[in-house]
Amino acid sequence: MERDWPLYEVFVRGKRGLNHVHVGSLRAPDAEMALRNARDLYTRRNEGVSIWVVRSEDVTASSPDEKDPFFAPSGDKVYRHPTFYDIPENVPHM
Repeated sequence: MERDWPLYEVFVRGKRGLNHVHVGSLRAPDAEMALRNARDLYTRRNEGVSIWVVRSEDVTASSPDEKDPFFAPSGDKVYRHPTFYDIPENVPHM
């Protein structure tokens, strides 16, 4: 039965060079069928160049409520910020 099928999250890359974007969720019996259904459902106008499907249960995420303690350790590491580094004059396009 369809409601017993696993839930998949769908990500579509619309144009070459752009990131995949979460566009929705769907249920399917397996990953292959999820990919085919995602293609039919989310790229009807040929706007996609790549699709990812991921079982929802395989997604691990941080909580927005824990934003400060989760991301705070990187705040005191200035070498992680691009402004920490000097760019040599001979480096183009920076």
